[in-house]
Amino acid sequence: MHAIDLHTHSAVSDGTETPTALVEQARAAGLEVIALTDHDTDRGIDEAREAAASAGLGFLPGMEVSAKHRGRSIHLLALGNTPAPGSHFALALEEVRDSREKRAQRIVERLSEDFPISWEAVLEIASGRGVSVASVGRPHIADALTRAGVVADRSEAFQRMLAPHSPYYVPYRALDAAEAIAGIHDCGALAVGAHLMTGTRGKGLSSDACLELVESGLDGLEVYHREHGEAAREALLTIAREKDLIVTGGSDYHGSGKPNRLGENTTSEESLERLLESTSARL
Repeated sequence: MHAIDLHTHSAVSDGTETPTALVEQARAAGLEVIALTDHDTDRGIDEAREAAASAGLGFLPGMEVSAKHRGRSIHLLALGNTPAPGSHFALALEEVRDSREKRAQRIVERLSEDFPISWEAVLEIASGRGVSVASVGRPHIADALTRAGVVADRSEAFQRMLAPHSPYYVPYRALDAAEAIAGIHDCGALAVGAHLMTGTRGKGLSSDACLELVESGLDGLEVYHREHGEAAREALLTIAREKDLIVTGGSDYHGSGKPNRLGENTTSEESLERLLESTSARL
């Protein structure tokens, strides 16, 4: 197994550890290369890069971009670079983060009518992990519900109160997939579809839908992810072979926020080399 994990999160988005602590955990797990892919933000990149250099780990900058394809929510990994401050893509992502936080406030307002939760309690969760969070979202609400004893953990909160079918759910703005892919390319990164055929967070995309994303410029597919069963992995590998796409794998690590463990799914050295050759990134 190669020790390359290209999908992780810190407390800058919805993980539970600072970027520095995340890198320390990666080193302890035996990883050799790590990418930080917080949701719609690169705020933790500089800290993570410095920590990785001190720890002797290779580091790849990135983020996980929220998008929609045919009305369905998807995520895209931007690997190898991040948007320049003030660029069109950076401003678009700022709008996404603002929309997410306003959505979170409306969800909490609805939840507070039935459960002992407040926006102040959610903000306490978000601000209590040693970093400035880029935007408050559903994971922070889930943690507040857990602390209040309403649910046992994040998973239960997402299955019950925070799922799209819940009466408490509120949508937020996400970029159109083609717009997101173009923005990722404009900042010098590659666009990789993250857990597109997920079997656990609603219905995943079909092969035809994945191919539509390829036509929009998708560069790679995250095949190796805990939410992909054998059939999904084989379907994605088939597309990757036919379209000569980069194949990646990652843990989608969130610290104590999810059961995912660093290095449980990894990326091959060959795929990493293709990423490096196609971007300005240097480990």
